[in-house]
Amino acid sequence: MIYPEGVCLLEGGGDPFRLLVMACLSAQCTDARVNAVSVGLFEKYPNAAAMSQAPVGEIEDAIRSCGLYKTKAKNIKELSRIITEEFGGKVPDTMEGLLRLPGVGRKVANLILGDVYGKPGIVADTHCIRICGRLGFYGEDEKNPLRVERILTPLIEASEQSGFCHRLVLFGREYCSARNPRCEVCPICGFCRRAQVKTYENQSPGMKE
Repeated sequence: MIYPEGVCLLEGGGDPFRLLVMACLSAQCTDARVNAVSVGLFEKYPNAAAMSQAPVGEIEDAIRSCGLYKTKAKNIKELSRIITEEFGGKVPDTMEGLLRLPGVGRKVANLILGDVYGKPGIVADTHCIRICGRLGFYGEDEKNPLRVERILTPLIEASEQSGFCHRLVLFGREYCSARNPRCEVCPICGFCRRAQVKTYENQSPGMKE
């Protein structure tokens, strides 16, 4: 196995609330940046109760470098309030409960369900959508996360779904990047529809015949 440890690159330290907030911060931001920013954020506001009482301006200042900081700060403060007041301070363990939280969509919800509660769920992020399209699970023009989730869910064993998605992130960064995939050194190119098509197109006319 190329990546035996299919783990999340967000350093939540095993804390469900921290991982949830960090996942919300990761939209259009690198995991490395989120990890760095989160240290100071959680030193000041270590749990949902504390975060819910934080002035939104202070949250904005703490996460400014993550981008979209005004929207993210507003959502983080409100989801912290809901978790504190409606869920007894515990991050919800169902898709329905998680989707009640502002800023949380199915991608983040599935991440939490898998990493925190050990439940199956396909995290249909950009790496997942791009790589599985190239491999041939569906057409490369498919960009709808919900459709991708529904296609992959019955194909990937439930117990492997969380690790599978984390491995896709690692694989995407090392080999199958968006702009310059390293097909020539890819260890699974023999299983990849895009690589096979590329090989065929590069053949001489005589070889194609």
